[in-house]
Amino acid sequence: MHPLLEKLAQGDMRTTGRSDEVVAEALAAPDLFSVLVDGLRADDAGVRMRAADAIEKITHARPEFLTPHKKEFLRVAITSTQQEVRWHMAQIIPRLNLTRAERRAVLAVLADGYLADKSAIVKTFAMQAMADLAEQDDTLREEVIARLTPIPQTGTPAMRARGKKLLSRLNRGL
Repeated sequence: MHPLLEKLAQGDMRTTGRSDEVVAEALAAPDLFSVLVDGLRADDAGVRMRAADAIEKITHARPEFLTPHKKEFLRVAITSTQQEVRWHMAQIIPRLNLTRAERRAVLAVLADGYLADKSAIVKTFAMQAMADLAEQDDTLREEVIARLTPIPQTGTPAMRARGKKLLSRLNRGL
C-alpha cells in the first residue's frame, strides 16, 4: 500500500484520521491525487472513506484535479454502497465537467439510489447534488423539483430544512 494510503488506514470509522495531513500533502504535490483516487478501491473501508474525504476537500479548492479521473468518479458514484463514500461522491460529482447525458445519468443514480439510502447524510448530500446539477442544466430543473418536493414533508429535520431551502432556490430560477 502506498505510504499516503497507509496514513489513511489509521483510526476507526468514526474519525477522519490523518486525512487533513494527506490533503496538505496532495495539494503540495498534485501527482499524489491519483494515489487518493486509487484509495477509493482499497479493501479497507476506512481508507476508502478517508480517501473520499480527502478528495472532496482537495477538489473544493482545486476542482480541476477531477478532470483526468472523471470516469472513475462516475464509476464509484454508481457502484459504491459505502455510505461515507456515497456522501462524498454526492459532493464531488457536481464539480465534474459533465455532458448533458452524464448529468442525466448521475441524476438518476442520485434520485433512485442515493435518496433511498438508509443514511440521512447521504440523502441530504444527494438532494444538494441534484439541485446543483439542476442549476448547471436548466433541462433538469423541473425533474429535480418534482423529486425534492415530497422531502420537506417526510425527511429528517435536516432533510426537511435543506429541502425547503433548495426548493425555494430552484423555484426562483423558473
